[in-house]
Amino acid sequence: MPELVVDGAVLHYQLRGTGPLLLISQSGEGDADRSTDLVDTLADSFTVLTYDRRGLSRSLTAEGRDAAAVADHVDDAHRLLAALTDRPVPMLGCSLGAVIGLHLAARHPEQLSTLIAHEPVAPWLLGAEERAHHAAELAELQELYLRDGLAAVLPEIARVLGIDTTGRDVEEGLTPQPMDAQRRANFDRFLRHDFTALLRDDLAPDTVAASPVRIVPAAGVTTPGEVFDRRCADALAELVGTEVAEFPGGHNGNTSHPRAYAARLVEVLLEEAGTAARATA
Repeated sequence: MPELVVDGAVLHYQLRGTGPLLLISQSGEGDADRSTDLVDTLADSFTVLTYDRRGLSRSLTAEGRDAAAVADHVDDAHRLLAALTDRPVPMLGCSLGAVIGLHLAARHPEQLSTLIAHEPVAPWLLGAEERAHHAAELAELQELYLRDGLAAVLPEIARVLGIDTTGRDVEEGLTPQPMDAQRRANFDRFLRHDFTALLRDDLAPDTVAASPVRIVPAAGVTTPGEVFDRRCADALAELVGTEVAEFPGGHNGNTSHPRAYAARLVEVLLEEAGTAARATA
């Protein structure tokens, strides 16, 4: 299995498909396998790079390095791209993965051509009052998990992020993603450590607005307009002066509607190619 040694961790990553490189940075507890159905659909058009964030599944951390800041995750993604290519690549970032992408766009713009930032969990995008409200929601979710466990917190996460948990609005033939021991361990890592990293994250919005990277704020068509993650997508769109691109499904549309989501992703990336062609004509 491909691995990359970075400061304080060994990152597991996967490359699938043929064509130009496309980086996918996953949401929540998701490891390199989370978007497997999406990757299957994209593999005819792209060489898709996915990876386990440090501490998840096969990406082992050094002793005493359990806690990670968003900056650590950003540096990991930066080093992965630097090891694999010297050209800018498109990136799909989902939720926490979108936050990582926004930092990359600000700090390492030479590595990205387009960032599709799907419902970034980024309180710093919001005004002071709304930011405080939603940061408190995240803190309460973490406290609930630490006190009462995973079964208690999952319905509340779904409520805060507007996630449909009925399982009715999904494509057919999806790869099962059972709540096994590894996934529970990944949730523990995400809720115990990455929630803290998100609450401490304080990227200056002006640095995102100034990035030369084409940033496409994205949201699921079924994500309610008032919930935290959709509000962050709206705020990002206002910041970079564009509209939110709607994608099939909700917050986890990349896993619930992988084929339709892949088609929409390709459509958005082709818009970039069309714009570039017109600019050089």
